[in-house]
Amino acid sequence: MAGLAAAVRIGEAGIPVDLFSLVPVKRSHSVCAQGGINACNDVARQQGYSEYEHFDETIYGGDYLADQHPVLEMANWAPRIIDLLDRMGVPFNRTAEGFRDLRLFGGSLFKRTHFAGATTGQQLIYALDEQVRRYEVEGKVAKYEFWEFLGPVLDDGRCVGIVAQDLRTMQVRSFPADAVVIATGGCGLVYGKSTNSIMCTGAAAARCFKAGVWYANPEMIQVHPTAIPGADKLRLMSESARGEGGRVWVPRKKGDPRAPREIPDPDRYYFLEEKYPKYGNIVPRDIATREIFDICVNQGLGIHGENSVYLDLTHKEPEYLTKKLGGILEIYEKFVGVDPRHEPMKIFPAVHYSMGGLWTQYTKGRYNPAQALEKHRSGSAPPIGSEVGLGMAPGEINNMQTNIQGLYAFGEVNFAYHGANRLGANALLSCIFDGLFCGVSVSNYLRDGAPAKKPAESVSKTPFDAAAKAEEVRFKAFLDGASKGEPDAKTNPYIIHKELGQEMTAACTVVKSAPRLQQCRAKLAELRERFRSVRAADAATWTNQSLSYTRAVGDMLLVADAICLGGLERRESRGAHYRTDFPDRDDANFMKTTLTKYDAASERLSIEFVPIDGSLVKPTARTYGKVEKKDEDSKAPPKPAMARV
Repeated sequence: MAGLAAAVRIGEAGIPVDLFSLVPVKRSHSVCAQGGINACNDVARQQGYSEYEHFDETIYGGDYLADQHPVLEMANWAPRIIDLLDRMGVPFNRTAEGFRDLRLFGGSLFKRTHFAGATTGQQLIYALDEQVRRYEVEGKVAKYEFWEFLGPVLDDGRCVGIVAQDLRTMQVRSFPADAVVIATGGCGLVYGKSTNSIMCTGAAAARCFKAGVWYANPEMIQVHPTAIPGADKLRLMSESARGEGGRVWVPRKKGDPRAPREIPDPDRYYFLEEKYPKYGNIVPRDIATREIFDICVNQGLGIHGENSVYLDLTHKEPEYLTKKLGGILEIYEKFVGVDPRHEPMKIFPAVHYSMGGLWTQYTKGRYNPAQALEKHRSGSAPPIGSEVGLGMAPGEINNMQTNIQGLYAFGEVNFAYHGANRLGANALLSCIFDGLFCGVSVSNYLRDGAPAKKPAESVSKTPFDAAAKAEEVRFKAFLDGASKGEPDAKTNPYIIHKELGQEMTAACTVVKSAPRLQQCRAKLAELRERFRSVRAADAATWTNQSLSYTRAVGDMLLVADAICLGGLERRESRGAHYRTDFPDRDDANFMKTTLTKYDAASERLSIEFVPIDGSLVKPTARTYGKVEKKDEDSKAPPKPAMARV
């Protein structure tokens, strides 16, 4: 999604773009986004909503870990992005009066999520692909589908191209480029089974990481509260189901054998509604996930003693559900064999998204806190206005550029917008915002930055030939290993990946602790050692998918180590990162970005914590109005619930 948006923005500037993709771009993982895209509009404004409220919700939802200026700019651009998508032909749902319809989503008490049924990502990516095809016909965009990015080409500390492999002919080739934009999504496959597509390995980010790009907040992995457990993968049941009134519950009686429709309301435990009466079923994902985990794993109240809870929509009219949620209801019915219009769904949390990613920069906008506060006090403006350019300075060439000059990171592959927890329906927004807003920064870099003085095509062929040669040698080594015969259990990449996923799921998801994380790092070291002798299952030199997979397993091991080390060094609980041995948030020591660096010589990781700019919104307790239960055994009064105004 971010790559398509960037291609549109850079293409309209008349700059030629080479677009590389593992799959046809219309099958990129953003097509799986279901629920919607957040933005304030006139209807939301009538509720009392604003761009500032969207910004504030995002910072609060991310537990104050995000740099605040990029988030402000994204929120202010959001209404304009929706208008643009509407003009592109995205079939947003409409009210009877013809206005774009809105639904509730987690982390907000306002309806501010625009949607196209329950297939919003698909509709958005199709619309953007149509725009890219215009430039393709004009010769401004060249698509390289079924090509795999193998790494950046660097010259004197600057990115001047990439090395890629044709997954049909297996040709390895270098491509010069004055700027490179990485828009390759998340790393869900590190956990084996997740809601992500099978190409979401994080391999492209890992290859940039190995080349010297810093990786930020790797430990911040989002576990979505509602997914269908499966033997092959985990299938998302969108937050839109809760936004449209879905209720999460379990039987109050442990092991209750009755069918859900036979259990009366008094015998149902709507635990999110009871614990969070203000937000109920639309609490943010990290909170809902931990509550479901606690209900099933700690209290043993899961359905029939299993790790699952009910997500119930049966109190809604079937016609209404079909109109608003038809896409996800069909998925559930197809894979489970039960119609969720008439029977509650069984769901459980699943790894879903990476808030962390490649570290990126930005230039602050023109927002002046003292001046804005004075205007607000005089009644002439809100604390922060909705004009563009307040958060990030438009067109500055370092916006979303990594620490390597000329190498940019857009979308989920960067760390910029979501902090310690992403609010639902902000993912599609951040992808498109990056492409449209920061695409201008790329264009300006090409015009005014290093490429203006020394274009990539004028760079010596040496770094391009060396990079391609190194990948060819690596490719041949995998083929030689495969030709030695069937791999054993220790050298089989599929078994290594299976063990990786099991270990990461056990140690680095809903709850973490130092002993378990240390155990995980030891296991990862063992898997890396085994990978040194890995044998691909196929020695073919044509369309060898096994080789591509094997290579990605090695990259996933590196990303996994960064996730584990970040979780170990961050000795606090914040957003999606919950430590049982450090259960409280520690702003004094850890309201900072986890900056992970890779040393190629020693093959070791190092971590430092870098303070963030939190000048726009001061941190408060993140409780979402939780009602604390009184401890009957204690004489001390219960702590007051700290609701946020």
